[in-house]
This record gives sequence, structure tokens and C-alpha cells, in this order.
Amino acid sequence: MARKSSLIGERFIGLLTPLLLLGLWEAAARMGLIDARFFPPPSSIVHTFGALVASGELWTNLVASLRRLFLGMLLGGVPALFLGLAMGISKPLRAAIDPLISATYPIPKSAILPLVLLIFGLGEMSKVVMVALGAFYPILINTVMGVANIDKIYLDVGHNYRASRWQVFRTIALPGALPSIMAGVKLAMGMGLILIAISEMVAASDGIGYMIWNAWQVLTVDTMYVGLLVIALLGFVFSVILDEIERMLIPWKAKA
Repeated sequence: MARKSSLIGERFIGLLTPLLLLGLWEAAARMGLIDARFFPPPSSIVHTFGALVASGELWTNLVASLRRLFLGMLLGGVPALFLGLAMGISKPLRAAIDPLISATYPIPKSAILPLVLLIFGLGEMSKVVMVALGAFYPILINTVMGVANIDKIYLDVGHNYRASRWQVFRTIALPGALPSIMAGVKLAMGMGLILIAISEMVAASDGIGYMIWNAWQVLTVDTMYVGLLVIALLGFVFSVILDEIERMLIPWKAKA
């Protein structure tokens, strides 16, 4: 009960802080302390938000972005998870692949967008691949570290009981690495939101990123802020959902 009350209190504080900042923003814009042309008051942004919802434009762009985001997370996340578990269990495999990961991870994913467009064209696949690339590395690296940090005694017990590689993989490596894997998924989701917006700005005819870029071209600043607001809300919602999934999958962590 105390844990639940503490959780409600934390979420209330988390909601109160942005509301306070929005109130200060509204007051500053109304009083002329900031230039409303570049920083329109939140009430104006909310009005534009409602208009975009009513016209259906926001829903069309949101659905397009979410479809690309989830497909990219699957395309990049699933291989990263299995490869990370395998690298964590097998030191030779880790030694073989780790230099490739270390060399390619620092490359800005947005910098390879022209290459992705060249290979996959301007269609849906290029956006999905960009999200997949952004999701792959955080999940892979966190999974490897999660397995590597499992107490060796658990792996020794599995070997002593002659557990197969699949049994070690399923009953020791995956559960033991779950906290680290979930951290990687959260990082990957944030990176996915960034990359889907960037890729849609460059080569798309719909999506939240496209909506922001198109609003900049025609100087409808309120619409730009609506797009940014939607991305921020998606980040918050995904964070809450992933926290709940983490509590269900890793109950022992919540009790710690």
C-alpha cells in the first residue's frame, strides 16, 4: 500500500512540474516577456491541436509515425536481443563481434540517412530501417552487459546440471539480463522517436516529422509546436507503459 501511494505521489510530481512550466510560459507570452511569434502561448497551441485533431490531419500523421516506429523496433530490437544474449553467453562470439559494435555504434544514425535512402529509396522501408538502426545498438549493448553481469555461480549451476545451451539461454541468461534489457528498450524507444522524426522530415509525405517540417516551410509555428508536443507526449506515454511492463516482468526489482 505504501509503495502504491509513493508511486502515485511520484507521478503527481511528474505531472505538476510540466504544468507549472506551461503556466509560466503562458504568462510570459501574455505579458510580452517573450516573442509570441516564436513562442506562442500554450493556449494557442492547444487550440491548434484541437483543430488538427478535428480535421483528422493529426491522426493520419500520428498513425503513420507509430506504424514505422513499431516496425522499426521489431526489426532492430528482436535481432539485437538474441544476438546480445548469445554474445553474453559466448566469449568467443563476443570477442569476434564486439569490435564491429564499438566501431559502428558512435556513427550518428542521422548521418547515414542519405545512404539508407540510396539503398532503400524514399518509401516506407527507409524510415523503418532508420528506427531499426537506432533501436539495435542500445538493446544489444544493454543485453550483453546484462548477461555479462549475471553472477557466474548461476551459469555454473546450469552447467553442473548439464543444461543445454537453449536452457541456459532461456532460464538463466534472459531472466538475469531482463533489467538491463528493459533499460535498453527504453533508450531504443527514445532513439526511435528521434530518428523517425528526422527521417520523415527528409523523405516522407506524412508522419509527425513531416508535419513539423511542412509547418516550418509555411511558417505555421503553432503546428510545429503541436508536432513537438505530440513527440513529447509519446515519449512520456511509452515511458509509463514500459515501466509497467518492467514491473510485471521483473517483480523482484520493484520490491528491491
